Amino acid sequence: MFKEFYETSSFLKSLNNTFLVLIPKKCGAEDLGDFRPISLLGGLYKLLAKILDASLITNEVIDSWQKRKEKGLICKLDIEKAYDSINWKFLLKVMQKMGLGLSFFPSSKGLRQGDPLSPYLFVMGMEVLDVLIKRAVEGGFLSGCNIRGGRESSLHITHLFFADDTIIFCEARKDHLTHLSWILFWFEAASGLKINLAKSEIIPVGEVVGMEELAVELGCKVGSLPSQYLGLPLGVLNRAPHMWDGVEKRVRRRLALWKRQYMSKGEELL
Repeated sequence: MFKEFYETSSFLKSLNNTFLVLIPKKCGAEDLGDFRPISLLGGLYKLLAKILDASLITNEVIDSWQKRKEKGLICKLDIEKAYDSINWKFLLKVMQKMGLGLSFFPSSKGLRQGDPLSPYLFVMGMEVLDVLIKRAVEGGFLSGCNIRGGRESSLHITHLFFADDTIIFCEARKDHLTHLSWILFWFEAASGLKINLAKSEIIPVGEVVGMEELAVELGCKVGSLPSQYLGLPLGVLNRAPHMWDGVEKRVRRRLALWKRQYMSKGEELL
């Protein structure tokens, strides 16, 4: 479904249908004013929106660094066998910290692929990495990027998570990558998850000197822009010819369809 959306720029109207539910504000609600309308959207639409949001935010970070002529790093991390290796003792501790009850179903290791509950449980585990990164930023051990928000206010973006696809933004400094490697080590030790450094990469934004040395500090390879995140392009210039290859192909396909629709039967036979 996602592939079809990217190729055709459209999806079924039914995916955007909203179910309106009336929630009573108080016991014994009778009048219409005693109810609060809540709109419920389908999960597929929300997933699609989250993917687009993550890609747009990442491109905003790249654009902000480039406009200010600042040097930055994008750390794309790959989590190895994410659902299979998460530690259940760790996950139960996380759920307990979140206020969930102790009475839970028994399990030893991993999350079953395809189970509707698995993504939620995995996201709960990733919340620990989220907290570790936020504390490191508050302590000045890591930095992100300030991008312009609405009404000239700024947003501080440090990292983006979408399931096991992880991106971390930081300054092009060796000590920041050292701190990040410690954070990842602590997270791996606690959660049972492992960062696949062979598939992970750091991507420079701007003219960053000594990239090979910085990559060794984190233990991963050096990437470059343009790249991809969640299947969408990152850091591609609007003027770049290959940026418009897919758009041109789709326009030509639509023009051919329109031309066919307005052809007479005689023209089609000819």
